[in-house]
Amino acid sequence: MSESTRSLADFPGRLKEARERRKLNQGELADKAGLQASAISHFETGTRKPSFDNLRRLADALDVTTDYLLGRVDRPEALAGADTLHRDFERLSSDDQELAKDVIGMLAERNKVRNQQKDE
Repeated sequence: MSESTRSLADFPGRLKEARERRKLNQGELADKAGLQASAISHFETGTRKPSFDNLRRLADALDVTTDYLLGRVDRPEALAGADTLHRDFERLSSDDQELAKDVIGMLAERNKVRNQQKDE
């Protein structure tokens, strides 16, 4: 089975898992995503596949990435946070983007040094 086929097969379970983790029923997720509750049911049973727009709406409503819903990555929280960071970054001025890059680089280097010290 190709990776793209496997990913599509993972979608119904990933959607249900993400919905349940957020403690939402199908109707609540539908309201949050601007969809019909019957559509959520069809997506979770695998009888229908979402459009790109609906996939994006579901991911936003569940605070996960589309890659997570499609089974391409295993960590929805870390990637969802990165998406949020990316969205915020895009709203910054070019000067503030440069400052943010410097700060993130500094924090990554500090973390690298701390991890090396732990390993010693």
